[in-house]
Amino acid sequence: MIRLVIIIIIFLISLLAVLRAPAYPLWLLAIAITEFPLIFASITVVVLFAGLWVGKYQLAGSVIGIIALLLFISPILRSYLISRHLAQHLAEAFSLQSIASEKDDTQPFDFDKLFKLSPKDEVSSHAITYVTYKDTSLALDFFPSKILGKRPCVIVVHGGSWSSGDSKQLPGLNSYLAKAGYNVAAINYRLAPKYKNPAPIEDIKNALDYFRKHADELHIDTSNFVLLGRSAGAQIVLLAAYTLHDKGIKGAIDFYGPADMVWGYSVPSNPLVMDSRGVMEAYLGGPYSKIPQKYAASSPIEFVDKTTVPTLIIHGTNDVLVSIEHSRRLNAKLQENDVKHYWLELPWATHGFDYNLNGPGGQLSTYAVERFLNAVTK
Repeated sequence: MIRLVIIIIIFLISLLAVLRAPAYPLWLLAIAITEFPLIFASITVVVLFAGLWVGKYQLAGSVIGIIALLLFISPILRSYLISRHLAQHLAEAFSLQSIASEKDDTQPFDFDKLFKLSPKDEVSSHAITYVTYKDTSLALDFFPSKILGKRPCVIVVHGGSWSSGDSKQLPGLNSYLAKAGYNVAAINYRLAPKYKNPAPIEDIKNALDYFRKHADELHIDTSNFVLLGRSAGAQIVLLAAYTLHDKGIKGAIDFYGPADMVWGYSVPSNPLVMDSRGVMEAYLGGPYSKIPQKYAASSPIEFVDKTTVPTLIIHGTNDVLVSIEHSRRLNAKLQENDVKHYWLELPWATHGFDYNLNGPGGQLSTYAVERFLNAVTK
């Protein structure tokens, strides 16, 4: 009986691999389940074999346990299926057939990596104060390229509902890209509710100005900037890339960002996960009914046109903080305007899935980011 109860609990947990988390703690658990699937699959196998000699409820427990096991490993199988065509799809999206035929040992998905921990910071960063305002100053963490010479620069903007977080978030990808030959600058920006949009856009502009002034000492190719943002940071990145009209910005990378703030306010997220309307009101200065123009002005989707820079969208279908609908809408708008772009949709993934670079979603997104950078900065 105890075995059956344990297996039922495991089964209920395994549902987070295919269903959206109904509450904040379960969202955090969903990240672990989908990006560290072998851990949960191994636990299930141990429980299954531990009670094989128990006659009562043995069959029921075994059947439920096998179903849970399949659910736990489903992100691995789905990741493999996507990986088979990812290189070709990226090549077609950005008109660079050479991407699909690159002769290196990097694959979109490697089963062996699932057994490894996410890589640590292998490239050391140093802090730089890039702008000083009357009431505050802002710093960034700079990861220098490991390839000599003037190199492209990726500006990374953190998430945190526009009101929290900092440049220290998820440094693994920063280090990875620096090793691959890109300068990476993870910036801090002015946070809500004290500062409202467009303050973060102004911060990005000031970061660009700083890099141009210090390009020689930082070894930056100022004709090749790419903006990368996660969640709230992705909204900032998209809006900056689409409205600053800076010729040096060659592309934007959107990790699960809100692209349509008007639609997003009209369809709030599950309040047990996040008060999305409250978050947006703090960032923009009030509810949509009072300042509709600010919601439109903060929606990247409103500024897409024929001149929009190439865009890489990465989003999980099971995201409970930022609806996948944002990416669907942005993808459609980019298609209408014939903008080079690619949408990497991960059916099992939730918000923050890229926490583990070696997880199913982490591997695919890292591969897509690197190939996108290779395409737009050449």
